[in-house]
Amino acid sequence: MSVTTEPVQEFDVANPEESFLTRLWENFKGGNLGSAPVIFGLTIIVIVFGFTAQNFFTAVNFINIITQMSGTTMLAFGVVFVLLLGEIDLSIAYLSGVAGVMAAELQKPDSGHHFTGIWPIIIALVIATLIGAFQGSFVALIGVPAFVVTLAGLLAWQGVIQVTLGAAGPIIIENRWINYTASYFFSATAGWIIAGVLIALYLLSVGLSLRGKRRHGVTVRYPWLVVAKVIAIVGVTLLVVAICNHDRGVPLPGLIIIFFLLTLTYITKRTTFGRHVYAVGGNAEAARRAGISVPRIRIIVFMISGFMAGVGGVMLAGNLRSVAPDQGGGTLLLDAISAAVIGGTSLFGGRGEVRSAVLGSAVIATIQNGLYIFGFQPGVIYITTGSILLFAVTLDTIARRRQAKTGR
Repeated sequence: MSVTTEPVQEFDVANPEESFLTRLWENFKGGNLGSAPVIFGLTIIVIVFGFTAQNFFTAVNFINIITQMSGTTMLAFGVVFVLLLGEIDLSIAYLSGVAGVMAAELQKPDSGHHFTGIWPIIIALVIATLIGAFQGSFVALIGVPAFVVTLAGLLAWQGVIQVTLGAAGPIIIENRWINYTASYFFSATAGWIIAGVLIALYLLSVGLSLRGKRRHGVTVRYPWLVVAKVIAIVGVTLLVVAICNHDRGVPLPGLIIIFFLLTLTYITKRTTFGRHVYAVGGNAEAARRAGISVPRIRIIVFMISGFMAGVGGVMLAGNLRSVAPDQGGGTLLLDAISAAVIGGTSLFGGRGEVRSAVLGSAVIATIQNGLYIFGFQPGVIYITTGSILLFAVTLDTIARRRQAKTGR
């Protein structure tokens, strides 16, 4: 089997910094900005709030932001996959509510279908995944627009939640496994062990990547950049654990975010399915002619969206330790979609990364947290979030036009 690689561009070895800056400028002109704008923006937001908002730079508030963004991030992971296809899923918020209500119902001690342990979570996630497959089938097999199918789902699953709870009102969650998804904290020793494992896995992945490039004759353009990235990620990991250990310890919601970030990133970047998702999102007809089963890819993507909505729903229910008739309501849907788009995932399909969900959720959660500390009304928070979303979409539109002009 022949292996094709991208041609290695020549650069001045004696002055690699100049070549790096030249390439950076070319990427900027071509609209290939990646995650740089959102990382830069998040850094500025943190610095501004850190020096202006009281108690913003505290371990307690840092953990609160992680917990606050965890549920939204789970939904945003699914949104990233759907947007990569150039589709939309408007049902995820209330679908997450269905999963939360289902898990709460199954764990009720006085019910005739009482399940213990982790079983309420597993059953709820299976149901959410099947719902995603059901909705995706209408899009993939019949050709109904995803906007219409998932809008119908938004209304239907909202009704299911209200009918299920009825006049009984909220359900208190006593299952510790459900509550742990949002409120469990590791000890200081366990936190350092987790940091060591994550760092070891990251260094292993970097080593395997470099070995693979060497085996295929691909030159590493900027070795110093690889070293700088490794140092930065290792440093951030150790810093996060140190900050968390100053309060309650590393939160399980943060570890869940990292787990799905790594898993879903591997799926999109290292598997045939992931490459097919990008291909279908870039040009569905070309993907079909290349032998890709476009309907199958679409159904699986909506299943992933349903599954991640289920995970988020369980975590949101665990955070409140209860579910209510308005479960999945509020701004949850808009926050999840905004997180994916603000993080850098294109609304036009074929371009984006799983990490967009984390970066976008971090931006939204940090802004909400900082403005809340300042005492601003929710309306101001909505205006700010909406403005950032408009800016992100505008930036994406301009980037696509630049790429079209440069042929990239």
